[in-house]
Amino acid sequence: MSIDEGAILLPIARSAIAKELGIPHFASESGTWLEKPGACFVTLTQKGRLRGCIGSLQPHQTLLSDLKKNAVSAAFHDPRFDPLTKLELPQTTIEISLLDDAKTIEFRNETDALSRLRPGQDGVIFEFSRHRSTFLPQVWEQLPEPDQFMAHLKRKAGLPEDFWHPEIRLARYSVRKYSESEYA
Repeated sequence: MSIDEGAILLPIARSAIAKELGIPHFASESGTWLEKPGACFVTLTQKGRLRGCIGSLQPHQTLLSDLKKNAVSAAFHDPRFDPLTKLELPQTTIEISLLDDAKTIEFRNETDALSRLRPGQDGVIFEFSRHRSTFLPQVWEQLPEPDQFMAHLKRKAGLPEDFWHPEIRLARYSVRKYSESEYA
C-alpha cells in the first residue's frame, strides 16, 4: 500500500505554524516513516509570491522534527520577511520539498559546470570557502537558463554574479514536492 506523503506532511506543517500562532489545528503524526531521518524545505507563498522558505540540505533529525521546525522557521524566522500573522495564515499556501541525498557535480571550469546542470530537474548547492547557497529545482521555473541560475546562486551566496574560482564546489539533488494547491 503506498502512502500519500503530501496528504500527511502538508497538514503537519500547517498545524505546526498554527500552533505557534495559538490556533488549534490537528494533524495526525503517525507513521514510522516520519521517524526516519529526513531533510526537507518548507516554502510559503501568498498569491503566487514567496512568503518564506527554510529547509535542511541533509538529514540531521527525524523527518517529522525537520518538517515542523522548518515550517515554523519559514513562517516566523525567514530574515527576508516579517513573521507570519494569524490573518495571513488562511491566504498562505504551503509547499514541502523532500530532498534526496546530494551528489557532487564534477566539472573543469564554469562552462563545463553549466553544461552539467539539468534545468527543471536539479536542485543545486553552491559552495566556495564560507559562502554557500542553494536553489530548489522549482527555481528553474523563474530562472530557466543555467547561466542565470548560476549567477543568482552566486549572488545568494554573497558573491558577485560573475565570480568564479577553481575551488567552487557544486552538488545536485532532486526533490519530491507537495503543495497544498495540488490538494485543494
